[in-house]
Amino acid sequence: MNVLRPIKSVDDLVRSGLIEEAERLALDEVAARYAIALTPAMARLIDHADPADPIARQFVPDAAELVTTPEERADPIGDHAHSPVEGIVHRYPDRVLLKAVHVCPVYCRFCFRREMVGPQGLGTLEPAALAAAFDYIRGHSEIWEVILTGGDPLVLSPRRLGDILSELAAIRHVKIVRFHTRVPVVDPQNINGELIAALKASGKTVYVALHANHPRELTAEARAACARLVDAGIVMVSQSVLLKGVNDDPDVLAELMRAFVEARVKPYYLHHPDLAPGTSHFRLSIEEGQKIVSSLRGRISGLCQPTYILDIPGGYGKAVIGETAVQATGEGCYSISDYRGNEHPYPPVD
Repeated sequence: MNVLRPIKSVDDLVRSGLIEEAERLALDEVAARYAIALTPAMARLIDHADPADPIARQFVPDAAELVTTPEERADPIGDHAHSPVEGIVHRYPDRVLLKAVHVCPVYCRFCFRREMVGPQGLGTLEPAALAAAFDYIRGHSEIWEVILTGGDPLVLSPRRLGDILSELAAIRHVKIVRFHTRVPVVDPQNINGELIAALKASGKTVYVALHANHPRELTAEARAACARLVDAGIVMVSQSVLLKGVNDDPDVLAELMRAFVEARVKPYYLHHPDLAPGTSHFRLSIEEGQKIVSSLRGRISGLCQPTYILDIPGGYGKAVIGETAVQATGEGCYSISDYRGNEHPYPPVD
């Protein structure tokens, strides 16, 4: 499929052959609530012959999104409870989120901020609100790291990114600037010299956390975009979400983590799906996730191991939820599980 323009509506989905005309009515209802967008790069990856295609599952809307379960909530990780001023989330002492924009090049169907992003969402911070956000950062000397997220901060022009980084450059206690983005994967040609120069303009140490969930997303073009960032001295780490029907298979997850490492992106977080409205069809149980993650221990290099985490609903922060290999059996004695699931006493018993 040769898609030349972004797909942003149900009409576009029908024209591109990604959905059938008969699906239009239900998906119009989904589109009225949640934003739709696929870049050409992502649309071209979809296998039309596969009804369970993992790329389509991430980006093509589904009538299942109209089903909201009792435990789901509009703000599943508690951003609002920790937002002292518009655009800032200050959940941990030494770092803040700066949500300068709530627009993305693609809209993931499982997004935990799906009530806030897109054309009907919170939009881009007005200049006065952005100035107040910088004032907050300046006034809190404990803030060591600023994480630009949203939305996807790399949809901003190099000029606007440069303006933001110029403000941060003048704040001495900020040492690290991190960007959470999908752009190197979903719109790789946008990672160009002008954008990279803007990212480096602050003189701070810059990290880029790349979100991808399936190994097919790490195309040659995406890997080249990552190479441009890394070669410019920008450190890259990964973020993925463990998703039913996308990567809830040890072989697929292992291939994804290897693909990150091959692209010089260090695996960082593997998120358990958040309780966002209309996303229950993506969620697996924590026990299922633990078994999948545990199976990676002996399957792939230590370089490839992500940390399996859950953002505790209500704004209480992240918890590491990987299945532990250690169980206490007595004072100073433990049972250690190897990657095959066999138990061994520690210290060893003669």
